[in-house]
Amino acid sequence: MQFDWLDIPLKFFTYSSIQVKIMASLMAALIFFIIRKLIQKYAVNNIKDIKIRYRSQKILSYTTFTLSAVIVGQIWFKGIQSITTYLGLLSAGIAIALKDPLVNLIGWQYILWRRPFDAGDRVEIGEKAGDVIDITPFNFTMMEIGNWVGADESTGRILHVPNGQVFTQYLANYGKGFKYIWNEIAILITFESDWAKAKSILEEISSKRAAHLSKPAEKKVIEASKKFMITDQKLEPKVFTKICDSGIEFTIRYLCTPMRRRRSEQHMWEDILTEFAKFDEIDFAYPTIRRFIATEEGKTLLKKNRIPEDDM
Repeated sequence: MQFDWLDIPLKFFTYSSIQVKIMASLMAALIFFIIRKLIQKYAVNNIKDIKIRYRSQKILSYTTFTLSAVIVGQIWFKGIQSITTYLGLLSAGIAIALKDPLVNLIGWQYILWRRPFDAGDRVEIGEKAGDVIDITPFNFTMMEIGNWVGADESTGRILHVPNGQVFTQYLANYGKGFKYIWNEIAILITFESDWAKAKSILEEISSKRAAHLSKPAEKKVIEASKKFMITDQKLEPKVFTKICDSGIEFTIRYLCTPMRRRRSEQHMWEDILTEFAKFDEIDFAYPTIRRFIATEEGKTLLKKNRIPEDDM
């Protein structure tokens, strides 16, 4: 077997070249990391607005990552043609082997482009709902609401939702465009109560607590109608009447912001309890069983309606 003495120096220089590339790559990554930390410390962290600060942090992270990836790619692949070939092969491999992450990445681009929601919005996707607190290339994070907790209050759990679900699950945004939601409170009183007086009290309470939101809501509807096909609707609080098995039911329908739904209900109920307590002729109703005796109710039995004893 013939031994080539040139193999040793060639292998040495090849190994040395790889070491240089590794060191250069690490140095480039370290420089961009330091630059990112400095910009974040002296510029981004000084922004007072929470949403602007959050978006600035995201833009800074994505920019430094992209630039560092391009620089490292140029270190390892000389020439634009080599980089293009590398990226083409890499994209093909990702498309075949990493289908779900790729769908999530496209979902992230859709979220940034179409903006079905932003950080800080309250959304419902599929069977989960919460306040969006972070958006990353592969998932978005929500502070969960509802579930075992009533009135859309936070459960304390953090949900990580893949971005690809924006294509497969229904998505509801509590405040996108309109900024308000409708809420309803049902009040049940007895048949013997003065229902007209009770309804008048409820109309006064709903007007006091919710009427001030009608004007701002009208402006939001006008703004939203420029983007969505939203028709005009009555935005003032209303009280509706209905007969139920156990009494007369009133339903207060009013506007509120998504974050204040439970608090607005509390204020309404406290006012209702206070006002109803002032009138003896108004009583709350609840499911009951009632025995009806015609003679005691002032009714007279007709003989022709009675069943003869012989036929019994």
